[in-house]
Amino acid sequence: MSDWDTTPTVIGYKRQTAKVTKKDSDLNGTCAARRTGAVVGTDKKITAGSNKAHAGTDHQRIAKLDRENEVAPPSKVPPSVGRAMMAARMELKLSQKDIAQKVNEKPSVIQDYESGRAVPNPQILGKLERALGVKLRGTDIGSKLGPKKA
Repeated sequence: MSDWDTTPTVIGYKRQTAKVTKKDSDLNGTCAARRTGAVVGTDKKITAGSNKAHAGTDHQRIAKLDRENEVAPPSKVPPSVGRAMMAARMELKLSQKDIAQKVNEKPSVIQDYESGRAVPNPQILGKLERALGVKLRGTDIGSKLGPKKA
């Protein structure tokens, strides 16, 4: 005979787990345990009621950022691009708002590009090149755009 034949198999048995109580009034069943001197844990959760899943891991994330040396801010538009844009815009006697409407962008975007605060976007630079007729990318920034060579 094997062990399988002697031990009964119980199907659908759920193991009992400790019940988490939220208030002292839920602890009525444990009063007997308190009277006999047994330890009854009533710990409060630190992050209860907040939407912070990992409140204690903030220091780990900050430490990881400190260890990482390769974090650098994104590059900005060179000042030569801003000067070339401004010169071409003045030559066409257009305002920043007019250029913004031509390239379907906000005037603040044009202002950021001219002042050198913008992060370069090739799509926006291409639209600005066509609207102003001036090269804003590559080696000869500020030169006039000519007809395309075949």
